[in-house]
Parts: sequence; structure tokens; C-alpha cells
Amino acid sequence: MKALALAILTMLLALSTAPALAQEDIAKHKSCKFCGMDREKFASSRVLLEYEDGTSEGMCSLRCASVELALGIDKFPKPMLVGDYNTRALIEAEKASWVIGGNKPGVMTKRSKWAFGAKADAEKFVQENGGEVVGFEAAIKAAYEDLYEDTRMIRERREAKRKAAAEKK
Repeated sequence: MKALALAILTMLLALSTAPALAQEDIAKHKSCKFCGMDREKFASSRVLLEYEDGTSEGMCSLRCASVELALGIDKFPKPMLVGDYNTRALIEAEKASWVIGGNKPGVMTKRSKWAFGAKADAEKFVQENGGEVVGFEAAIKAAYEDLYEDTRMIRERREAKRKAAAEKK
């Protein structure tokens, strides 16, 4: 009986501190180091990379995380954490069910890549929005495959904004 009560108390404490712990990464890394996007606003797609040397980096999306991983080839990451699309809680990217594509616009990418802690949630998302349920390896591979087109898209959007701002002056 005491063991059950202790287990319930531990679970309740974990649940009550989970929102605070989930926000620690956002407080430490407010914006994406590559594109400047607000990681709290994009908590459902954010990525946290913690390295064996004790450093960490926060990105807004799997797209920006793929840039970090490519540039930090000699750094060894611990398991990558990513925001669950529904709950915004950090989950292990490699254990998540990912949805590639569909009609929901992605973050920093033409082809969206969303993580779900529960496969049933990913399948429900696909039923409602299209896309394909895949594992982490397929999702990160897609991020690398899309990198050129996504970078070109971002540059074109930013150039259009600069031109529009210049025309207003």
C-alpha cells in the first residue's frame, strides 16, 4: 500500500513540474540560433540538442536542427528532444512517431515534419491532414533532402520582405 501511495505521489509531482521543466529549454534558448524564430511560439516543433560536453543548442524545427547537426559533426549529441505536436512537451526524437507532409504548413520547410509521442496521435493527424507516418531516420533524412529547397524558399521570402519594406520608405 505504501509503495502504491509513493508511486502515485511521485507521478503527481512529476506531472506538476513537467510544464516548468518543459519551459526551461525555452528560457535558455529563446530563439532559434539559425533563423531567429521564437521557440516558445513554435514549441510544437522545437528541438533541443544537448551534447556530451555539457553544451546545448535550441532550434525551432527539425530543419534548423539538421543544420546544427551538420555543422557540429565533431560534437556528440545525447538523445535529441523535440516538441510533441499536440502537447508541446519535449519527447525523444528517435522514439517519436513522425508525420512527413500533409496540408499543415511546416516550420522553416515546404514539406512539414511533425513529431508525436504516441503513434495513435500521428495516425489521427494523417487521417485529418494527410502525410505519412515514419520513424526518426526517415524524418531527419527528409530534413536533409529538403534543405536546399527550404533555404532557397527562406531567402526568397526574406528578399521579398526587404523589397516591400524598401518600397514603403
